[in-house]
Parts: sequence; structure tokens; C-alpha cells
Amino acid sequence: MPGFLVHVGAQVLCTHAGQATPTVPNPRVTVSGQPTVLLSAPYLVAGCTLPPPTVANGPCVTAQWLMGSTRVTSNGQPLVVQSSQAICAPTGTPLVILLTQTRVSAL
Repeated sequence: MPGFLVHVGAQVLCTHAGQATPTVPNPRVTVSGQPTVLLSAPYLVAGCTLPPPTVANGPCVTAQWLMGSTRVTSNGQPLVVQSSQAICAPTGTPLVILLTQTRVSAL
């Protein structure tokens, strides 16, 4: 999946407007002066507006990336790119990458 590399400062949200941030940045590869994110790094979600279990199955708490770069790796692991897909727990909804750097892309 081609796309721009996602960095720590990228704007990533759950589908319920919760702010998602990586738990483990990848300092070995930087873009725009900020560390990138490996596919294996889980994200934490804060501020998800989905109601708790009696009304819905929210809020989103964590997220894990499922797909990333296929040809570019760091420390032997794929990187998260703008076209990557993730799933939130416990809701099963995706993360949305709204804004990231636009200088470095990967396949």
C-alpha cells in the first residue's frame, strides 16, 4: 500500500472523534523532524464519544494497525503509511489518518 509515512505529529482520530496517539515512536526513521510509527506500535485513543456498553460498545481505548508499508521497513518491521488500516478495541471501528507529512512516501 503506497502512501505518505505517518509520524508522531500526524492527526489520527477514531471514527468517533477520539484523538489517537502512538505508544511507541520509531526514532530510527524521522520525517519532518519527528519519529515515524511502526506497524507493531499500538495506539491509545482519548476522547472517544461513543457511549459505554449499556447504550453502545464504546468508547474506543486502543487501536492496532493491520496493514502498512510492504517494501519499506525499519528494524525489520513495516511502517504506518497514510493508506494503512487499523481497528480500535473494543468497538471494532477504524482509525482515520486526517493529516500527516507530505514529503516522504513509501510503498
